[in-house]
This record gives sequence, structure tokens and C-alpha cells, in this order.
Amino acid sequence: MVIILTGVAGAGKTTIGRALAAELGWTFVEGDHYHPAANVEKMHAGMALDDADRAPWLAALQAIVVRALDRREPTVIACSALRRQYRDRLRGDRRQVRFVYLRASEPELERRLATRPGHFAGPSLLPSQLAALEPPAAAGEDEALIVDATWPPERILGAIRTEFGV
Repeated sequence: MVIILTGVAGAGKTTIGRALAAELGWTFVEGDHYHPAANVEKMHAGMALDDADRAPWLAALQAIVVRALDRREPTVIACSALRRQYRDRLRGDRRQVRFVYLRASEPELERRLATRPGHFAGPSLLPSQLAALEPPAAAGEDEALIVDATWPPERILGAIRTEFGV
């Protein structure tokens, strides 16, 4: 199984992803590490990425998903996957890929980003991320576990483990 934690900057993808992977003894992949240098520079300058910018990043993460499933290596990935087409690309026809959408209000996200110095995805990117966001549905083709990102981490981890039986 591959569990992909999604949401905009500041939602807690890395925090929850690391904790989940550690708790389960799974591999953790920080999706931000797979952005090309040009993407990091662009975001650091406060400029939003477009689909063309995201294409090589998504290809790299898709390859990680395929490799993890082929090797039967359970993996947790932190990846914004803001749009449905990005999630569809990461999932493909692989039923073992599960998404968790960490949802938070704009004021909460702003508060979190203001206290997260040094990350290339700073507060100035939040409006463009929210504009690009296509939240997953709770059921149907774009199914995801939708979790309130303001819950304590233990509660979020419990919800994920219960939902996916891990």
C-alpha cells in the first residue's frame, strides 16, 4: 500500500507523514525533495507553479509509487497533489494507492506558515495553492480520507490507521 498525504502548504503533510511512517515502520518520502531546482527557486521567490512546472515532479513521484508497489514496500508520501488530475496520475489504476486530504481553514494555514521559517513554500504561495486546489471527494472516483488538519496528530494517525486497516 502507498498512502499519499495531500493538502496545501501548511496542512501538516510532512509532520503527519513522518509520524505515520515511523509508527507503521514504512518508508517515508518527502515529495518536496523531488521538485527540480527551478521549481524550488520559483516558489522561494513567491511564484506559483503551473502544470508544466509540476510535470517532472509528478513523474518522479509516480515512479516512486510504481516502484514501491512493485517491490511491495509500504510507503507514505507527503505530496500536495492539489488537483484531481495530479492524484489520478499518481494513482493510475493502482488500487493500493490511498489518499488522505488534510483540510484546514485559510486562517489556520496562514498561522502555520507564518511560524514555519525557511521553507521555500512560504505564506505568499497560499492564495495560489488555494486557487488551484480541487479538494478530493469523500467517495467516488477521487476518493480520499478527509481529515481535519487541526486535530491532534494522534487523532489524525488513528483515523488513517482505522480507515485503511494499517
